[in-house]
Amino acid sequence: MELEPRHIHAPELYGDFWFNGGPVALRAMRGRVVLLDFWDYACQRSLRALAYIKDWSRKYESFSLVTVGVHTPEFRFGRSPELVGRAVESLEITYPVVADNEMIIWTAYAVRNWPTRILVDADGFVRFVQHGEGGYHEFERALQQLLSEAGYRGELPELTNPVREEDAAGAVCFRPSAELSFGYLRGTIGNPEGQTPESTMAYDDPRLYVPERFYLSGKWFSGRESVRFEGATGETGTIVFLYEAKDINAVLASASGKSMEARLFQDDVPLPQSVAGKDLRRSTRGRLHLDSPRMYNLVRNPEFGAHQLRIEVTEPGLEVYSVSFTTSVIPETVSRN
Repeated sequence: MELEPRHIHAPELYGDFWFNGGPVALRAMRGRVVLLDFWDYACQRSLRALAYIKDWSRKYESFSLVTVGVHTPEFRFGRSPELVGRAVESLEITYPVVADNEMIIWTAYAVRNWPTRILVDADGFVRFVQHGEGGYHEFERALQQLLSEAGYRGELPELTNPVREEDAAGAVCFRPSAELSFGYLRGTIGNPEGQTPESTMAYDDPRLYVPERFYLSGKWFSGRESVRFEGATGETGTIVFLYEAKDINAVLASASGKSMEARLFQDDVPLPQSVAGKDLRRSTRGRLHLDSPRMYNLVRNPEFGAHQLRIEVTEPGLEVYSVSFTTSVIPETVSRN
């Protein structure tokens, strides 16, 4: 592990609004190490990395570490102060979070994807940048090195243990399906009709699917970021896709803002409670209750595998933005010594 040389001064954090205090002026943080976490509350990778950010913030606060979350939304609904504030509270984030709705901070730091973690040293220079999931021990070692450079000479805490088995150094994991995007700008639709921007089309289920594509049936509107079911109440709309993964997460919303339900089928049977994600209602088999625009955990399989998932809705207004997948460690590669 090598730290970047002191060439780039950390730009100031000029955001739209702040949560949990702030604003934080980096020029006033001289003498302290700053951790910047670029994230989105509806991003699977951001939420999986958040456990480490929260732990480092708590563990190193007494060592003068300053942690700031930079919430740069991928989707338009993520600009809402109410929704972001609700997410910050429900995720139990206690450090300051700045909303970067116009991507000003994102651009200033040349960030490319979610999440991105950046360390700023005690003299205000960017010294370490890490993109995506993984590499948590490496990042924490860089953090400890900068604390030592800032003058701390005592004993530092032990490195945070891996939150998940696949986070461990040297873990060999299955390759999950690629994330599915649903807007016409990035959508990976498999229907031969394709997508017509800003318009509603009636789709037929081709009943023949290929991986890394989604298939619609019923009347769906194609927007820039999502597809929206436009059938009348009582009509059925479906989304079908094949996948290889352990868990499934989806970014969903209700166009009206009112709560609604969708039903899930895995391999053509109602989703069993044994594999239901944490956001599915336990009272009715395979039913998902949508309460706000966010990421929903749909499926938690006991092990990595290949399946087909169908999402079915019978009332208008379901908006689907993305579907993402998680991996797991290949059992044969785990040492039992």
